[in-house]
Amino acid sequence: MRLIAENLSGERAGEAVFAGIGFTLEDGAALVVTGPNGSGKSTLLRVIAGLLPHTVGRIAVEGGGEEFSTVAAACHYLGHQNAMKAALTVNENLAFWRDFCGDGALGTSDALEEVGLGGLGHLPFGYLSTGQKRRAAIAKLLISHRPVWLLDEPTAGLDKASETRFAELMKAHCLAGGIIIAATHLPLGLVGAKDLAMRGGH
Repeated sequence: MRLIAENLSGERAGEAVFAGIGFTLEDGAALVVTGPNGSGKSTLLRVIAGLLPHTVGRIAVEGGGEEFSTVAAACHYLGHQNAMKAALTVNENLAFWRDFCGDGALGTSDALEEVGLGGLGHLPFGYLSTGQKRRAAIAKLLISHRPVWLLDEPTAGLDKASETRFAELMKAHCLAGGIIIAATHLPLGLVGAKDLAMRGGH
């Protein structure tokens, strides 16, 4: 499978944020997107995910078969917000996302074990600490199989042990043939990843 971007341009509030972005990622590859605040890192991820329109260019997935014939179908998107309801338990939140995105990966309990939250699934999401909330959101990546992970500052709020654990999860995803695009200010431990430096503007 390949993820291809050609001459992508993106806007925020009608203003051009970036232009001329292109890359090709084969299965098992990772791309780390860096740059100052406002340079368009988050906008780029949202354009790839289909959450924002691209004004110019093309983004496509090839070789994904019938199940992953479109970029939207192939992607998990982890944004700044964790996209979990505070009043629901962690298990209930993950069950919602599993039903929405489809089965095919770890069960809820196993996913929580993988992110170091084993035994906490019964708690309301709102009771968790900032780092625990982020880890619960990361567990969403594990309960439904999607080959492309789009990660926006994925380690924000994580302690060193959780960063290391997440680096191992990303490594395992790539070794299994997955693709990762991560926007970050911090090192993620993605050995061999390509780099895309965003500068913003036209």
